[in-house]
Amino acid sequence: MKTLLLFLFPAFTFAQTMTFEIQGHRGSRGLMPENTIPAFKKAIDLGVQTLELDVVISKDKQVVVSHDPFFNPDCTTDPNGVFITKQTSGNLYLLDYQEIKKYDVGSRGNKNFPEQQKVSVYKPLLKEMIRESEKYAKSKGVPPVKYNIEIKSEEKEYDQSQPQVAEFSDLVYNIIIKQLPPERVILQSFDFNVLKYWQKQMEAGKYKKVALSVLIEPMDNNDIQFNLDKLGFKPPIWSPYYMQLNAARVKQLHDLGIKIIPWTVNKREEMEKVKALGCDGLITDYPDRAKGL
Repeated sequence: MKTLLLFLFPAFTFAQTMTFEIQGHRGSRGLMPENTIPAFKKAIDLGVQTLELDVVISKDKQVVVSHDPFFNPDCTTDPNGVFITKQTSGNLYLLDYQEIKKYDVGSRGNKNFPEQQKVSVYKPLLKEMIRESEKYAKSKGVPPVKYNIEIKSEEKEYDQSQPQVAEFSDLVYNIIIKQLPPERVILQSFDFNVLKYWQKQMEAGKYKKVALSVLIEPMDNNDIQFNLDKLGFKPPIWSPYYMQLNAARVKQLHDLGIKIIPWTVNKREEMEKVKALGCDGLITDYPDRAKGL
């Protein structure tokens, strides 16, 4: 028994001293307009290791940094200065990027995030976001950041507000691979078809290897083995809603060699609980609240 304990203790110590990864959700949504260049710069200023973002596709097949394939009615002003007040499903997929860029997604602020600064700003292209973030990090003398890129995809929306999985994935991959080393990229999605496609392309040597992360919705079946069977492979990262986690689930995933980075953890006390459970990091709207973790 003493021998077994001596064997286990060093591994436990090593795991506890690994870096706890802070990912800035949509850049720093709690502090700056989400998924915009100022939000990503703010996250870099606050010392995040990873910029988390979402991408959709425009009518002219540009990869746009946006959480939704429509303009968010909580924060969007149209080119005529009129507040958008209703969700218009699929409208980004029906607009060329030059039209999308005319919409202001920051001047109004966002009533759900009262600390968010009001800044006149547009939805950037993925290639612009990467270019500006890389340039900014270098100017600040900070280590290169990672990028956690979520493909916003739903099966019922194929050919409605988005392309089919293969086209969507190829468009995103071609931007990433021209600008970033694959070891600094995480690709995540709630759509298992997207993750399966990327895994298949990497196994075939058609895509360079990036880390895949499984996003789990709170209302979905969150049984780990069920989702692994559904996915068909073991991903490097598991990213559930943080309230789904407990010590047993964290242990189960770590026993499988899978890192756990839950979303979206915004209160300091919840951040501390997530870390105490043994998670490998967290995704937050407020990177400033994660200082010191």
